[in-house]
Amino acid sequence: MRKLMKKITTLALIISLFASAFAIASEVNIFNARHYKADGDLYAKFTNKTGIKVNLINGKSGALEKRIIEEGADSSADLYITADAGRCGAMDAKGTLQGGLTSAAIKAAVPSSFRTNKWVGIAKRARIIYYSPERVTGAELSGMTYEGLADPKWKGRLVIRKSSNIYNKSLVASLIKNNGKAATAAWAEGVVANMARTPTGNDRAQIMAVAAGEADIAVANTYYLALMLSGKKGPEQQAAAKKVKAFFPNQNDRGTHMNVSCAALVKGAPNKANAVKLVEFLLTPESQEHFTNNTFEFPMIDGVSPSPLVVNNLGLDFKQDMKTKLASYGKNQAAAVEVMTAAGWK
Repeated sequence: MRKLMKKITTLALIISLFASAFAIASEVNIFNARHYKADGDLYAKFTNKTGIKVNLINGKSGALEKRIIEEGADSSADLYITADAGRCGAMDAKGTLQGGLTSAAIKAAVPSSFRTNKWVGIAKRARIIYYSPERVTGAELSGMTYEGLADPKWKGRLVIRKSSNIYNKSLVASLIKNNGKAATAAWAEGVVANMARTPTGNDRAQIMAVAAGEADIAVANTYYLALMLSGKKGPEQQAAAKKVKAFFPNQNDRGTHMNVSCAALVKGAPNKANAVKLVEFLLTPESQEHFTNNTFEFPMIDGVSPSPLVVNNLGLDFKQDMKTKLASYGKNQAAAVEVMTAAGWK
């Protein structure tokens, strides 16, 4: 009897250890800097489909990045998901990411310029120009480029966010990649000279400034206009959004500056296989439609349409910059900060 009980106890211990190992293997840990509540519903769908539990650690990008770096090999993070390729690139430069996002499904879904083997874009956005149709003529905008933001004709007419904003860092980094540091430094001085006010507020604040007559043109990401038009930010912002029009720069050359929300594979990820499965899920039509309808981003994959609010107010037929690899945003980020600071861009 004693031998039988010992065998039963040993078997129970083995089963317990196996169950524990299985439970761990059925998880994925996301350090999540995207601030959209709708993303939680998407992760719940993934769990229902796969049985893999998604553990979300939400926070601001800076805090999450600091934690990943400080914890190093002890980090529980599998994926770092954030709202700018420049951030993913900067984390890669700090040695916190690893390769592995190279499955056939990922490569088939995401164009090469929007991914590396360590991070991939999961939804797209463009950083464009918004203008007042009452104060800006078609002739002024004809052939307009990002480089044209430094043209003296816009003196006192431009609003844009602070130089510390990651979206601006990536935009300027892309200009350095395409035009060189010296030319971009001169451009930044022209942009500062054209500002209608000291940079303040978020992207929506720039759009509202144009609507209020404080400026004639603004630079902001595409999804913000749809968000404002949706009414989710209140009637005042909805009314302001109706007073501006969108313009996609650089249509006659490389195309409009694109950026992404990105998913990065953290070095030492304890659930690497599950992390890859989750990224693949985020690139399915079901997930892409969830993004477009809730966060108003552009889909990463072909065959999915943006939200009707985006289609009706921003349009679909514009040339995207597919030439500039988004990996260059992180590589040129320090230089971008340097030229903006030197130009007096607050």
